[in-house]
Amino acid sequence: MNDVYTPPKVWTQDGENGGKFASINRPTAGAREDRDLPVGDHPFQLYSLGTPNGQKATIMFEELLAAGHKGAEYDAWKIDIMDLDQFTSGFVEINPNSKIPALVDRSGDTPFRVFESGAILLHLAEKFGAFLPSGGPQRAETQSWLMWQMGTAPLLGGGFGHFYAYAPEKYRYPIDRYTMEVKRQLDVLDQHLADREFMAGDYSIADMAIFAWHGQLALGRLYDAAEFLQVDSYANVQRWAKAIDARPAVRRGLRVNASPERVDGAIAERHSAADLD
Repeated sequence: MNDVYTPPKVWTQDGENGGKFASINRPTAGAREDRDLPVGDHPFQLYSLGTPNGQKATIMFEELLAAGHKGAEYDAWKIDIMDLDQFTSGFVEINPNSKIPALVDRSGDTPFRVFESGAILLHLAEKFGAFLPSGGPQRAETQSWLMWQMGTAPLLGGGFGHFYAYAPEKYRYPIDRYTMEVKRQLDVLDQHLADREFMAGDYSIADMAIFAWHGQLALGRLYDAAEFLQVDSYANVQRWAKAIDARPAVRRGLRVNASPERVDGAIAERHSAADLD
């Protein structure tokens, strides 16, 4: 039986918390190193990594380019979170929360930042008038499912993923707790998709966001947990995830910033298409 922990009246950090991401976590925010970010020539500068949150942004950019939006060319700069790139002064300036992805929109006269993956999806959808209905019930439904994803992801990643895959020691209580929640989330999706092709009418930013997390979980790509969670039993989620995974723009988006090199995301010029197709 595990030792019972009695929290002190006032918490203090008395060492690293262990696990794969121990070097990242501190109870303070802000820059740890003075270093500027690189800047390319395209209208959008994306600073990110090929994790589910980062893939939301790159999938969106690739879908925009595939749909013919030439103004969506972007430079994708890798932020290696294990090397603590997110704590450089340049990155903290565009995201004080030190999380990927972060975007600088340089398409107008005055560059400005957009951070948080959901905010980036909404910003790009509204800017280009794509993958988000212009109004009415469908727009509300799309935004609702996008917010659902933003709310559920921490329970899937920081909850289940951490305790099941990354924690230095395995404890039954948190694993059971978060497994129950993740299976509930998959069941929510499975029931919703029983009579729908996509999450909210046509293919949208809601599908992109949810696919990056729950879709890839269903396809066995997260935490080596497919058998443990019995993801194959969610037939409607499987059908939906496989359909989205087959989209060429999605396949390209999954590749950006997944390798050690910086990838020019100007896919309209196709100078890196051979690496992404």
